[in-house]
Amino acid sequence: MKSIIPKAIADQSWPAIITLFLLALVGGTALFSVAGGSFTPWAATHAMRFVLFMGMAMGLSYIPVSLFRIGIIPAALGSIALLVLVLAVGFVGGGARSWLNLGFMQLQPSELVKIALVGLLARYFEVLTPSETSKVRALWPPLLITSVPFLLIAAQPDLGTAMLLMLTSVIVCFLAGMPLKWFLGAGLAGAITVPLAYNFLLLPHQQLRLTIFLNPEEDPLGGGYHISQSSIAIGSGGIMGKGYLNGSQSHLHYLPETHTDFIFPAIAEEWGLAGGLVIMLLFGVLLRWGMNVSRNAATRFEQLVGAGLTCSLFLYIAINLMMVMGMAPVVGIPLPLVSYGGSAMLSAMLSVGVLMSIDRENRKSTRPFRRL
Repeated sequence: MKSIIPKAIADQSWPAIITLFLLALVGGTALFSVAGGSFTPWAATHAMRFVLFMGMAMGLSYIPVSLFRIGIIPAALGSIALLVLVLAVGFVGGGARSWLNLGFMQLQPSELVKIALVGLLARYFEVLTPSETSKVRALWPPLLITSVPFLLIAAQPDLGTAMLLMLTSVIVCFLAGMPLKWFLGAGLAGAITVPLAYNFLLLPHQQLRLTIFLNPEEDPLGGGYHISQSSIAIGSGGIMGKGYLNGSQSHLHYLPETHTDFIFPAIAEEWGLAGGLVIMLLFGVLLRWGMNVSRNAATRFEQLVGAGLTCSLFLYIAINLMMVMGMAPVVGIPLPLVSYGGSAMLSAMLSVGVLMSIDRENRKSTRPFRRL
């Protein structure tokens, strides 16, 4: 078959490309439905963005990983500059000043920062030996690297994205080999300080999200409306769903934000448990491919970047699904590649593009394999 198929076609990350296409197709189909059977205003734009960003990801796959390594510091500084710019001239959306108007799309710089953060941490840890990584002084640079974008994003205020950024940083530090006892200690300290953070650091609407998450029935028409309607939509879908274009919660506009954060309940209502499991399976295939790419990489930098970007995608997927099922507070996190949103799709496709570049290096490289 290799002699029949042209090398330019065969030499692609087809497991990822096919999975991405299927996820985007699911998203476009759902967006067509929630718009009342219309390609506008969401489905057509979603499809065009996917084609554009897919081309961008495949183009990134031809860039050597060594160039990513060289360019990561300028990219990180640029992303921090965008965070400062958005605080100065950005516009408010969803209660946070998180967006820059580029004309053809609304850019959320925090989506780009997480990619730069993973690369920056990977560059830091690649020069440390295992013995140096386990020393306390090795902890301070990652804290500084993470705290700057964390504080800038929290000031928007977008605490949900800021916390996901911190979790991504924690995962990279763990993968790099920092002692487990540090993470257990930090988790215990975080649990102890939760009451203080709730009373003195969170804004009123952020406090409401937490209390409503614990008891959405307390205010079913107010703060608990999103979770209540999402649960109704998912539950009413049953095993096989109500049928395509027959979702009552989404079509009658009971389910809020159906095209972005709450697109999964709209899909589950029409396609049922079976449709929801298909989406989870597709995400599982993509994440497994990403971890395999990382595991097969020959350098520490490539391994940490690959695993960090894959785990970052996992966090966004898991938090969105937990949120719409009432298992996590509503924090405004879209479902990657399925929800409508240019910044979220751009971030996901850039991450996959870097993974494709590492995958290409893996396939052609004769370098000795070295685990994390």
